[in-house]
Amino acid sequence: MTSKNNEDLDLKAIRARLEKARGRHYWRSLEELAATEGFEDWLHREFPRQASEWPEGEAGDAGRRQFLKLMGASLALAGLSACTRQPTELIVPYVRPAEEIIPGKPLFFATAMPLSGVATGLLVESHMGRPTKVEGNALHPASLGATDVYTQASPLGLWDPDRSQAITHLGEIGSWANLQGALSQSLSTQQARQGAGLRILTESFTSPTMTGQMEEILALFPAAKWVQYEPAGFGMQREGSRAAFGEPVNTYYSLENANVILALDSDFLCLGPAGIRYARQFANRRVVRGPKAEMNRLYSVESSYTITGAKADHRLPVRASEVEGIARSLNEALDGQAPSGPHAGWIAALARDLQANRGASVVIPGTWQSAAVHAIAHQINQKLGNTGRTVFHTDPIESGDSSEAGLRELTAEMEAGQVEVLAIAGVNPVYTAPADLNFAQRLNRVPLRIHLSLYQDETSALCHWHIPQSHYLESWSDARAFDGTVTIMQPLIEPLFGGRSAHEFLAAFTAQPQRSGYDIVRGYWQKRRPQNFEMWWRRALHDGVVEGTALPAKAASPRAPASAASPAPAAEGMEVVFRPDPSVYDGRFANNGWLQELPKPIDKLTWGNAALIGAGTAQRLNLQNEDLVSLHYKGRTVTAPVWIQPGHANESVTVHLGYGRERAGRVGSGVGFNAYALRTSDAPWMGTGLEIRKLPGKFPLAITQQHHNLEGRHIVQSATLQEYRENPDFAHEGVHNPPPELSLYPPFTYDSYAWGMAIDMTACTGCNACVVACHSENNIPVVGKQGVLMGREMHWLRIDTYHEGHLDNPHTHFQPMLCQHCEMAPCEVVCPVAATTHSAEGLNEMTYNRCVGTRYCSNNCPYKVRRFNFFNYADYAEVQRLGMNPDVTIRTRGVMEKCTYCVQRINEARIEAKREDRRIRDGDIETACQTACPARAIVFGDINDPNSRVSQLKKNELNYGVLAELNTRPRTTYLAELKNPNPEIEKA
Repeated sequence: MTSKNNEDLDLKAIRARLEKARGRHYWRSLEELAATEGFEDWLHREFPRQASEWPEGEAGDAGRRQFLKLMGASLALAGLSACTRQPTELIVPYVRPAEEIIPGKPLFFATAMPLSGVATGLLVESHMGRPTKVEGNALHPASLGATDVYTQASPLGLWDPDRSQAITHLGEIGSWANLQGALSQSLSTQQARQGAGLRILTESFTSPTMTGQMEEILALFPAAKWVQYEPAGFGMQREGSRAAFGEPVNTYYSLENANVILALDSDFLCLGPAGIRYARQFANRRVVRGPKAEMNRLYSVESSYTITGAKADHRLPVRASEVEGIARSLNEALDGQAPSGPHAGWIAALARDLQANRGASVVIPGTWQSAAVHAIAHQINQKLGNTGRTVFHTDPIESGDSSEAGLRELTAEMEAGQVEVLAIAGVNPVYTAPADLNFAQRLNRVPLRIHLSLYQDETSALCHWHIPQSHYLESWSDARAFDGTVTIMQPLIEPLFGGRSAHEFLAAFTAQPQRSGYDIVRGYWQKRRPQNFEMWWRRALHDGVVEGTALPAKAASPRAPASAASPAPAAEGMEVVFRPDPSVYDGRFANNGWLQELPKPIDKLTWGNAALIGAGTAQRLNLQNEDLVSLHYKGRTVTAPVWIQPGHANESVTVHLGYGRERAGRVGSGVGFNAYALRTSDAPWMGTGLEIRKLPGKFPLAITQQHHNLEGRHIVQSATLQEYRENPDFAHEGVHNPPPELSLYPPFTYDSYAWGMAIDMTACTGCNACVVACHSENNIPVVGKQGVLMGREMHWLRIDTYHEGHLDNPHTHFQPMLCQHCEMAPCEVVCPVAATTHSAEGLNEMTYNRCVGTRYCSNNCPYKVRRFNFFNYADYAEVQRLGMNPDVTIRTRGVMEKCTYCVQRINEARIEAKREDRRIRDGDIETACQTACPARAIVFGDINDPNSRVSQLKKNELNYGVLAELNTRPRTTYLAELKNPNPEIEKA
């Protein structure tokens, strides 16, 4: 407003006037500033009294109304909200910062991230009020101190400049006050009719506070309806438990007590509310330290190759529709009936193994398998005496049913004109609803449509009002874990774009519409914990866990034999299977570049999805990788590229949800094909009758499988448990380890610390959590699909996947590969400018400002773990830079970069130890990949310390170095992978 025509906002001029008015001093409050000499005069000059009467259309003047329109749009583009909860305040620096804030030293706050409504406990790192990194909360039952890819990538979603930044009404910027005015009129009408035309559609949630809010709303509007819909929800589990027990029951498992595990099309090591916990428990029983140690045994029956199938000792690839028949046959075999069919011997041996481990076994049905499979699994677990030992039941943790049934009823009511006000919170049904419901078309029949979401997505485009939703790191809330344990979720930062939480959105439908999220959550718990509430509240926030909120186990027995009914006959034609994507889930993370560029665990596909088929099906249909096909299913068609996945069941096609977005943002829009366009409400997860027709042309897929892995070299060591017992030194047979003196260079000596790493390949599940953690910790950029197609992805850490055996059912090995920090590093001797050097503690270091980009080091690295910045990938938007780790340099183009063993964490521990006048203790330093790993497969520490964990592992007979014959003497070594197959099946 300082320019003559009032056309832009001259911030420099305002700042100069403020400095002059306040004499370059700092005030703690606006009142002190207003009392300063000269401030009032400046205020009158800048905001004249007659400004409200600026006429329209005068020469050289855009008019007050037009000026405000232009300024509102420009402020929205600048990342400021067009509506605020409080009057605008001048922010001035404080003289004395809060006691706990020390520049350069991060703080950690406990909170939780809900996914499909269920919470994973986290500790979030904050630098001067900026959340930058998440770690697992060791006190939380779902995380146990570890994380997964979604939680690790969540800070990038917070700083996404494509997030919605303003309330809009019919595409124009509006305000919260205007929305409340329009809503109050409609609610007055609805109140007279007891809310007969009011519908509230939410995603699935477990928040006790939100449940209380919905009860309050339904008390005000008794005829209103609350509908929940979760596109990747747990509806099949709920239906299966109702079929088995007569009521919905929540079930979870204790894998530490299980000697034998059967997964019925279940990827429990990766997906699901307790996936992190299950991976930890599974690995704890998997790790072998000495030939006399015991390990568990895992069987997997599945259609598409998953992480769980890759870690299984025995894997049976079948069509998803055939899993129910196998479950029934196993149930009958446990009753003494001889199984029949092509897999009779496999099932009989499995039944005997389960019988031999009664009370120490578990059968886990797949989250998205049929309700019948869930009911049969409940009966088998009961029959084996597993209930109360490895299997536990509680009341449901969700507040209602989020399956397709409720959404189907809602769309029917919209079609009939019975819905007059529809409030949608969080969910994006225009994109995710089953195709047969025609949700978008029926949504247009609702007179008033309001949508709360993080992005201006597909549903927002069809709603009258759109409200930006606050990120979980900006919100007060609460949520339950898989066992019912509650976490009070606290924000780490004010909403960047003036967003509203779901609690604040729902408050608009109550008698107290102005309540803040803090008041709502705190008020709910204060009523339930009136004694010593303040102390209780602080403890709950500090720990990230509300003590005593886990739901008690309940006695539940199957009420009728689940195997009494025969399975429905399979329909003719090929089968189509729908699954959430391992990277972008159900599509909510489509605009997250870290996840888009993350190679999927088995096929290593990035930036898109494909129609996954087996080798036999590909041969029958004369299909090759990247061929274009049209998928015809129930009168609907989509076009997709083909990828032949080893181990995939034949006559079955797996398509991943979450792609083909039209309004995801600059990163996620237009990536992949939309599998939701084929999905129907009567068969949301699998169905038969699919037709595949080959189309001319190919579609390039960004697959990283052949980019850097070391196929053809002696790199993966594996054996069965029995082979290990017979020959404990198998990992070193046939491997040449040159003696240290066989070198032209003098040996290094390390007087103080010698850093090293050991990775247990038996424990590693290939879940990719470490890859995203490395991304987040070290400010690693993404390069986009074209960059990946050229082999220029920047991951410092990758998971190499190797298949061994027949294409129809191979054995799969996962090997995390990062800079080996070789003692005799080939990269160091070829650098012409000494940009890569060896430290006194054994680290292979990179000096970025010395690197001239010759890439000799990359050519000379046998492990192919060095990355070159071909372009300025780190040219982030300003808001994204706020989310970067300030302890790590942001690299520019033309330099080489690689894993540093998180040297910033080493230096932090060194400073702390020096301050306390002691040595760095074992466990003081954990690399980003180590802290993220659910299976605790990665161990880092001081090799010079004989008592350190890493030293002990390197003394183990399973420990070996990759490509040790090159005399590189890597500091990163591996423990050979062990399997525990059933001798009876192996012999057959």
